[in-house]
Order: sequence, then C-alpha cells, then structure tokens
Amino acid sequence: MSNSFLNAPTPRRNHYLLMRHGHSQANERGLIVSTPRLGLTSFGLSPRGEAQLEALVADWRWPEPTRILHSDFQRTTETAAWVAKRFGLSLQAEPRLRERVFGEFEGQPDEHYARVWALDAHSPEHREHAVESVASVAARMQEVIASLESERRGETILLVSHGDPLQILLTALGGRPLSQHRDQPPLPPASITPLT
Repeated sequence: MSNSFLNAPTPRRNHYLLMRHGHSQANERGLIVSTPRLGLTSFGLSPRGEAQLEALVADWRWPEPTRILHSDFQRTTETAAWVAKRFGLSLQAEPRLRERVFGEFEGQPDEHYARVWALDAHSPEHREHAVESVASVAARMQEVIASLESERRGETILLVSHGDPLQILLTALGGRPLSQHRDQPPLPPASITPLT
C-alpha cells in the first residue's frame, strides 16, 4: 500500500521512502510498546507481519533503495532486514526514528492512544502522562532528513519507523499544524509512502 503527499516546497537532494513496520506482536496483543526498555529486544514482527513483508519484497513497486535507516526497535529492525536482504543492503540503526514515547501508557492497552491524540489536538507541545510531545517527535524526525540532505545526494533512502512518528513527520513536511497529525490518512503496517 502506498500514499503520496505533495509535501516538498523545495526539491530534495535525495528521494525518500517512508515505511511503517510490519504487523507486530504488540499490534497483535493490542499493547502500547513505545520505550527502548520493551521495544529494543521484544515485540518483533507477528506471523502476519512476516507474511506482509514476504509479499511486499516479492512484489516491490517502488524505486530500489540505495540505503536503509531504521528505528532500532525490534519490529522495525526486523522489517528493515527483509528489505535489506532483498536488495543486498546493510542496515543502519537510527534512534531518532524510534516510536513516540507514550509514557504512563507503556505496556497498557492501545485504547489509550485515543486519549493522547485528543490531547495532541489541543496542543502539540503537551507532555501529559509523561508522553513525548508531538513537537519533539516532529523535530527529531525532520532532523534525520536534514542530516541526510546535508551528507548525501542522489540516493533513494528507505526510512523504517512507526505509525505515529511517520504521520507526525508527514504533517510537519506538509506545513500543516502539528495538532492535526491524526488527520493524516492512517499508515497501515508494512506500507510505503514516497515523499514526492
């Protein structure tokens, strides 16, 4: 599945493909896994996620990546590894692509996402319940692209991350208020969104 957004006011030096990780064990269990304590070494891809990645790499429809950066969580690392194997690329862990930290809701049912998103709609700066602010996520995600733009030229770079950070990034790059990040079309597991 692919989504495209006209979100580049000036031409970029590189081409970017944004990828959400495949369906994970956290998705399967309906749990929030957002911190390194749980995310780095557990809650990898589910069997459904493995099947999604197998199908995706077998029927690749996007430009061939020349470089892959990924969140160092287990589910994103495993996702990136499928693509890396398909194209014979090495992986580069990038902690700035990690999941948004959901604070007090870590390990809790994912129904709590809605509570956080309601607060986001009022203020992208809020840190209630020890949640990472939308503004902070937007800044670190944009820093990844800014760094790559200053170091690279003419590459096709796959960035493997998580649903909330990618929707926040797309909102920021589109020049829309960060409080509206949930207005972005949802990014399904194992989906790729080209930055156009």
